[in-house]
Amino acid sequence: MKRIFILIIISLVIISGCSKKKTNVNNDKITIVFWHALGGPLGDALNVMIKEFNDSHSKIYIKAISMGNYTALSQKIMASIQAGTQPDIAQVFESWTAKMVDANILKSIDDLMDADSTFSKKDLDDFYPIFIKSNMINGKMYSFPFNKSVRVLYYNKDMFFKNNLDPNLPPKTWNNFIEDCKVITKRKAGQDAPTIYGTTFNVDSWQFENLLLQAGGQIMNSDYTKPLFNSKYGVEALNYLSDLLNKYQVAYLSTGYNGQNDFLAEKVAMMEGSSVSMVFMKRNGINFNLGISAIPVNKTKKNIISGTNIAIFNKKDTKNERAAWTFIKWFTDSKQTAEWSTLTYYMPVRKSAFKEESLKKILEYNPEIASVYDQLNYSTFEPPIKQWYKTRKNLKEKVIEKVLRGSIEPKKALDQVAANLEKEIKEGARHEN
Repeated sequence: MKRIFILIIISLVIISGCSKKKTNVNNDKITIVFWHALGGPLGDALNVMIKEFNDSHSKIYIKAISMGNYTALSQKIMASIQAGTQPDIAQVFESWTAKMVDANILKSIDDLMDADSTFSKKDLDDFYPIFIKSNMINGKMYSFPFNKSVRVLYYNKDMFFKNNLDPNLPPKTWNNFIEDCKVITKRKAGQDAPTIYGTTFNVDSWQFENLLLQAGGQIMNSDYTKPLFNSKYGVEALNYLSDLLNKYQVAYLSTGYNGQNDFLAEKVAMMEGSSVSMVFMKRNGINFNLGISAIPVNKTKKNIISGTNIAIFNKKDTKNERAAWTFIKWFTDSKQTAEWSTLTYYMPVRKSAFKEESLKKILEYNPEIASVYDQLNYSTFEPPIKQWYKTRKNLKEKVIEKVLRGSIEPKKALDQVAANLEKEIKEGARHEN
């Protein structure tokens, strides 16, 4: 009995020692909590990248938590700010960043870069200028580019060929696009609605913003105090969409992923979408020769980048802030941003990424995709003001949808939303003063 008791004591000592040793190892590793909104194949790709980081960094562990969508992420972040329980890092849109800068809860990326001897001006200059500019608030960087996308024209080369259109010559201008849609759209005798459409599109603020810029307009003035989207250029953009639906009857309004599904089912010949739409279409299966191109343009090639940046929240322990920066720096380095683009079709954020084998192979296999990446040279971004998130929603619901359904005139709808935005900006300025 005594012998058994001694063995038990020895066993407990061994277990206690092992447990203590394990705890010390965990204490040596800094855990960085990362809130994001990516799911499906995009979330899978992110998890692959994060595992690569965790496996190659013995002192840092990235704990990624998906909120499922951007609305839920926004609500969760705002609630955590109120409670003082925000994560170490999170995906953020520019308009969210503006709110957080006002609340003084974000770590300046400039400060982290200045203190990092391994990150030089040469590194910063390697990033596309648009990604640096879009992360600046009041002359300082408070976030860093993360998952950025551009709009893409996807088209069915087989349908082009069957309609005597060059399958290797996608429409380059608005007028080209309209003419190609006319050729492809098919109606059966006695039926009002076409059986095959040239195109389809959702009610989408991002599409309107691109069309506005291509028409020669601006979203706001240079200091973001006055909206300019309610101009003749905004009206021209809305009329272009309305003409596709009503005047030429070569398009229809779709919702959710219905348009993408109809495109894959070859009921539609052309579809605009995000560059990352490719990932979802590949998952569902593409049974025809797919064409990929930059979106058609009008007077300019200007376009709006979409997607989020990544921000670091102020922490009492600067070790967490430095560890978070180590992850961001790694994720956006040439090799990783090229890999991220290869896995997801998000845009690489560095110019040197195109020297990486992974991107070289994509361009060799599909050289026409170069026109999609080239759009980065003409890109701009949405207004980095806290009022824009709401305004973007208003443009979708109170302007685009109502105009396309014929319930309000374009200029009147644009003027109403512009007036509300200008009022909110002035009220915000008064509160700050």
